[in-house]
Amino acid sequence: MARPKPAQFEKVKVVAENRRARFEYFLEEFFEAGIALTGTEVKSLRFGEGSIAESYAEVKDGQVFLVNANVSEYNFGNRFNHEPKRPRKLLLHEREIEKMRNGVSREGMTLIPMAIYFNGRGRAKVELALAKGKKLHDKREVQKDRDWTRDRARIMRERG
Repeated sequence: MARPKPAQFEKVKVVAENRRARFEYFLEEFFEAGIALTGTEVKSLRFGEGSIAESYAEVKDGQVFLVNANVSEYNFGNRFNHEPKRPRKLLLHEREIEKMRNGVSREGMTLIPMAIYFNGRGRAKVELALAKGKKLHDKREVQKDRDWTRDRARIMRERG
């Protein structure tokens, strides 16, 4: 019998995080995926040498690939080093891939990597989000709500 998945993904060591994504997109659904990496990529990630700021994921031929993610070359990798921005295959169940494919094709959503991290078993994972892009007025509305919440808390502290 398969081990039950935890409600929240267990992140032991976060390597790279896409903090801008929460501002740029409405995040709908989250997925945890394994990454097919070479040895020097794993070593480089363990040193914290990774970036997903400009990356995205795409569904192609029934598989999901992480595109434009930068994993720097490993310093001691010599001729066995990897290409820093190569597309990396993500390891997911077929049902999850089908959900992603349907969301991207029908509803005009995109797959955004939120974080690359190592889980409790030492495996490199990617947290993906199925997201819909925000318009400029949506971003202003969110900023306005955030400012009002902060001001309201300050006013309540001054009164009481």
